[in-house]
Amino acid sequence: MKGIILAGGAGTRLHPITLASSKQLLPVGDKPMIYYPLTVLMLAGIREILLISTPADIPQFRRLLGDGSRFGLHVEYAEQPEPNGIAAAFVIGADFVGDSPVALVLGDNIFHGHAFSDVLAEHVRDVDGCVLFGYPVHDPHRYGVGVTDESGRLVAIDEKPERPRSNRAITGLYLYDNDVLDIAKNLRPSARGELEITDLNRVYLERGKAELVDLGRGFAWLDTGTVESLLQAGQYVLTLQQRQGVRIACVEEVALRMGFIDADACHRLGQEQANSDYGRYVMDIAREFQAGV
Repeated sequence: MKGIILAGGAGTRLHPITLASSKQLLPVGDKPMIYYPLTVLMLAGIREILLISTPADIPQFRRLLGDGSRFGLHVEYAEQPEPNGIAAAFVIGADFVGDSPVALVLGDNIFHGHAFSDVLAEHVRDVDGCVLFGYPVHDPHRYGVGVTDESGRLVAIDEKPERPRSNRAITGLYLYDNDVLDIAKNLRPSARGELEITDLNRVYLERGKAELVDLGRGFAWLDTGTVESLLQAGQYVLTLQQRQGVRIACVEEVALRMGFIDADACHRLGQEQANSDYGRYVMDIAREFQAGV
């Protein structure tokens, strides 16, 4: 399976902060926001990743991530000059995806939960259709929501409903079989001129090939769309890290534990950042891994 991170947009709700920087490069806790969706794909075992962003922001992402090889990844880049819809990622990334299944994660979505890698591993195997991830929210009218029947089967997707039939928001993490390329190519733009991810997901639903996986207790799905929610997400991350002594979305650690790099390479990556607590943590993790702790 290949992975796509959609990290475009102007971040207008965060102006003036995002006038000079991509939203997905802003700090959440002690690391750039992009590390969070990147490690989601890595935890799913995905090593070939396409990052889609604006022409102005791609050089910044290249500076941060390079070609991904130091993390045991292969990272490519593609431009989305205008925010023309989430589903446009599959038109832009068609050549990259080729004949593979694909995971799409939005660059401003933060996921955290116990055994999240196990949940991902279970669902990336043999994707037949699409797999969506739902999360209970108190304000479902702000989201696309999944409606299920008594057996848990997905029966409808309502986009920002005035009278929600469900509180399960559909998060910014999606798994698809290769049919997604043809479906996206044949979508018609919505009234706002965008290729809508909900329209794409409804095609799968009509085919009887859409599944909704609940991320319930023990998981967190964090929004970073406003200054307040961005700060709250950072505080959540820092609080957990301080209490548990484990860093969330540490790219180097995930690469090591997934077997993408060895302990020596991990230690070198930490050493490059040795003046920071983050870098020292990475070196400690590498030493503990070598010692079998």
